[in-house]
Amino acid sequence: MEKQKTRDQIDDKYKWDLTTIYKTDEIWYEELDHVSKEIEKVTNYKGKITASAKNLLDYLQFDETLERRLYKLYYYAHLKYDQDTTNTTYQKMIGKIDDIIKKSSELSSFVVPEMLETSYDVIEKYIEELDDLKEYQFTLENIYRLKKHILSDEEEKLISSFSNVLDVSEDIYFALNDSDLKFGNIKDENGKEVELTKSNWSKFISSSDRNVRKEAFNLLYNTYGNLKNTIAKTFSGKVEYLTELAKIKKFNSSIEASLFSDNIDVSVYNNLIDTINNHLDIIYKYYDLKKEILNLDELHLYDIYVKLIKDLDKEYSFEEAKDLVFKALKPLGEDYLNNLKKAFDEKWIDVYNNVGKRGGAYSSGFYDTNPFLLLNYEGELDDVSTLAHELGHSMHTYYSCKNNCYTNSSYKILVAEVASTVNELLLLMYLIKNSNDDKEKLFALNQLMELFKGTIYRQVMFAEYEKNIHDLKENGEILTNELLSNEYYKLNKKYFGDNVVVDELIKYEWERIPHFYYNFYVYKYAIGLSSACYIVTNILNGKEGAVENYLK
Repeated sequence: MEKQKTRDQIDDKYKWDLTTIYKTDEIWYEELDHVSKEIEKVTNYKGKITASAKNLLDYLQFDETLERRLYKLYYYAHLKYDQDTTNTTYQKMIGKIDDIIKKSSELSSFVVPEMLETSYDVIEKYIEELDDLKEYQFTLENIYRLKKHILSDEEEKLISSFSNVLDVSEDIYFALNDSDLKFGNIKDENGKEVELTKSNWSKFISSSDRNVRKEAFNLLYNTYGNLKNTIAKTFSGKVEYLTELAKIKKFNSSIEASLFSDNIDVSVYNNLIDTINNHLDIIYKYYDLKKEILNLDELHLYDIYVKLIKDLDKEYSFEEAKDLVFKALKPLGEDYLNNLKKAFDEKWIDVYNNVGKRGGAYSSGFYDTNPFLLLNYEGELDDVSTLAHELGHSMHTYYSCKNNCYTNSSYKILVAEVASTVNELLLLMYLIKNSNDDKEKLFALNQLMELFKGTIYRQVMFAEYEKNIHDLKENGEILTNELLSNEYYKLNKKYFGDNVVVDELIKYEWERIPHFYYNFYVYKYAIGLSSACYIVTNILNGKEGAVENYLK
């Protein structure tokens, strides 16, 4: 039986190099000790922040320096933890930095309420008076946008002090889902018994052997079904926390509160759902096509991930994936490719799955670290596409940090998904145009179709589910596991249509979607893909200034 490798069994060349953040854990702890004392100094600014332009600048510079030190500590700890969530050393480390960040938040909770007591007209005069404040103008504008939703000093401090406790349901969910959850074994296409994991799930659910994918489907969702009461508690706890916090902060709803930081009106979210609901006939046609090509009497949910090009049996080594990505992204220019090379040369990427490693994939980093990538690479074309996608995030971070001051270097997830999806589209378009293998071309075309299915239709279904659950809670419903599961099942029936057999076990799928703990996050994927299509079309058609404007 094939088992997951442990961390020390993975070749070092396929692991990220976190020594570029801190050389050793001991140095990290030394810095933690220094910063834990430094955060106390924020109280020296109480009652003085907006007394003069110089005072305001002094505080903002202190806050920036402290924040950068805190988040450098945080990124090291969280990356170390995610590479092996069973490692108690890094469980302890992430706990310590979370506590320090929480304490810093509590100590500085007076800042925004105090600032908002001063009219923004005064702040604008300070900016005119002191040129160095211009660097912080956008930050200040965003703070004053919050004015309606900021409570008193004491109230904000109270909320900050309880933030970790109130949001503990999220921590419990991820501990359960990433570390403790085991699915058991299934038989692969060759009759060999293998362990089913979150990492290899995609391989088995898209298997050409229907018995394999059905067994994987049933095993995974039966396992989640056995945890329905526990996960219902974690999810309902998260929903209740967001609902109550929105009321306290004077928002009309939890969705309005969640979209506020991106400055996105709720009508954008609702319009996205309405638009997709009005065009479900397109995805129904795709499922009819899939049923016909797969020659199935019934198309079940465990059939929908099967590639339409069944005979493509191709595995891509990580080195081959790298080569493909570089060729595909060539239209973005030499400067982009030269900077992209750093991701591999400087070991930003943690490639393969190991016991305890966080599932999925992400890019994570900030101004004072490299933009690191976590992968669980399995060698399929999906994994090559994931590499391209996450490199899009990392290059966005790299360019933004190299070309802006710290305070203006961050970006919202709403636009981040554009950068990642541009890379995905370029990869698939490259394969469709340049592959010498017709089956690979057709496979890439199918991937493109699947991208729209997964990123437009699936993510909007998630977005609608999340909105419906929060609406139910805000209307006084009790979020039992039965309600959560039944609402999810009804949406599946709507999004898959009458010609797909919506297997009952799918009602537990909501339990395995981590994005439901990310506060109305998933709609951004659909908007990102729409925007990326426009950009890629212009680049590949050679529109004047398309590449330059995109990179800018």
